[in-house]
Amino acid sequence: MITRNEFRQIAANGLWKQNTSLVQILGLCPLLAVTTNLVNGAMLSLATIIVMAASSVAVASLRNLIPHEIRIPVFILVVASLVTVIDLLFNANLHQLYLVLGIFIPLIVTNCIVLARVEAFANKNPPLQSLFDGVFMGVGMLWTLSLLGGLRELIGKGTLFSGIDMVIPGLQPLQLLPADYPGFLIAMLPPGAFIVLGCLIAWKNWVDARIAAHRSRKTLPPAPQTVSAAQ
Repeated sequence: MITRNEFRQIAANGLWKQNTSLVQILGLCPLLAVTTNLVNGAMLSLATIIVMAASSVAVASLRNLIPHEIRIPVFILVVASLVTVIDLLFNANLHQLYLVLGIFIPLIVTNCIVLARVEAFANKNPPLQSLFDGVFMGVGMLWTLSLLGGLRELIGKGTLFSGIDMVIPGLQPLQLLPADYPGFLIAMLPPGAFIVLGCLIAWKNWVDARIAAHRSRKTLPPAPQTVSAAQ
């Protein structure tokens, strides 16, 4: 079983404190390559969440049976098997999106986020804790890539949810800026991805600093009151 405190700690680490994109800075290739819009970033993140959750449970269940010397090849084999399933499902059911994401679905096998969590957490903890760790680490990646993709898409093209019809046929993207918006090309290119990612990291550090300052003020003892002597 998992306690409430363990659950909260795992959730906080995955979503914020150890966010894979803003703190650990892992998986930069898909982070920078597929986040040209919100839909691409969100769908690749969902595929990664499934792989992380399933591989974490598998490794945690088998960790006592895997010899330490060959653990990394075994981990890669487990992850590769799951990625193959996801790759085939995307190809069969979301073929247009599959063509857009291209090589980055198979490259989940070598994604540092997946292998790092399998090695650092699932290999040392029970299956239930490992499941939640994989899910929340993936959700942390999901909101980061979705926000990054949404900002780049909005700045670059003035729209949101471009390509949503590849996931849900019939839906159209939202045109949030005027139709004659010329676009900002650099936001759609790799330099723009680095700039927006840097701004997100700076924003997170600013929020953490504000939270730390607020907590320190609450823990400081009240200043002694001085009583003036009566004249």
